Amino acid sequence: MDILQLLLYGVVLGSIVALGAVGVTLTFGILGFANFAHGDLMAFGAYVALVAYTWLALPLWLALPAAVAATVALALLVDALVFRRFRTRRPIVLLISSFGVALILRSLIQIGFGPGTVLYSTRIQIAERFWGLRVKPDQIVIVALTLVLVVLLHLFLSRTRTGKAMRAMADNPTLARLSGIDTENVIRWTWAIGGALAAVAGVCLGLNSRLSPEMGWFLLLAVFAAAILGGIGRPYGAILGGYVVGICVEMSNLVLPAEYSPVVPFALLVVMLIVRPTGLFAGRSG
Repeated sequence: MDILQLLLYGVVLGSIVALGAVGVTLTFGILGFANFAHGDLMAFGAYVALVAYTWLALPLWLALPAAVAATVALALLVDALVFRRFRTRRPIVLLISSFGVALILRSLIQIGFGPGTVLYSTRIQIAERFWGLRVKPDQIVIVALTLVLVVLLHLFLSRTRTGKAMRAMADNPTLARLSGIDTENVIRWTWAIGGALAAVAGVCLGLNSRLSPEMGWFLLLAVFAAAILGGIGRPYGAILGGYVVGICVEMSNLVLPAEYSPVVPFALLVVMLIVRPTGLFAGRSG
């Protein structure tokens, strides 16, 4: 397959991974634990959009905000019912509890929608040709939506009081508390932003492929690889890491059979942990 075509596919996949990685890295940077339920939050958002789109007959541009709102509400609810109780415990307790939350969410999706795969639409999209590349409308939407959200996230983190408080807490939680920052408000915003980005990533993943109860779980390794590649706790690094992972996964089809592509994020993760475990953005702000 043409290298530029694979590069395009890599950018599309990287956009999805980047959205998921930002949520993971914010949670780790501020709360100090790896949330393994993040992939299932993505799947939850994708299925909420499916309900709004197919059952309620809403257009997808209205189904997406509904998915975001529902996923944000779920993330805040899970934090209130589960994670808040364990914040004073060791991080391993939070990590294990996130495994439990992930299993519950995945099981509920399977009970509600079955274990099979579904599509948002069975309509066949005709790929347009731009400079010799085959581009589907959904792919343009995914990349454009990701770029808009990245800009909005940057403006939020750099221009708003809450965003600056989040960055301060990620850099030094103890100093942030001593400075009078409302840490509970920061935590709520962290879950809200992470849940919103997870919902958008899940919907984009459904548009790019198919929906299944395990869709978020299967993508979770790539999401964590991107977060670690960019420097865990650093949202801008996670965005870059997402695109690196996405492009590497698609480019691997030049030398590996397609069924081996899920191994690529694991290989990147191992190499990064050996060569530069602090990530590419170690020592930089953001």
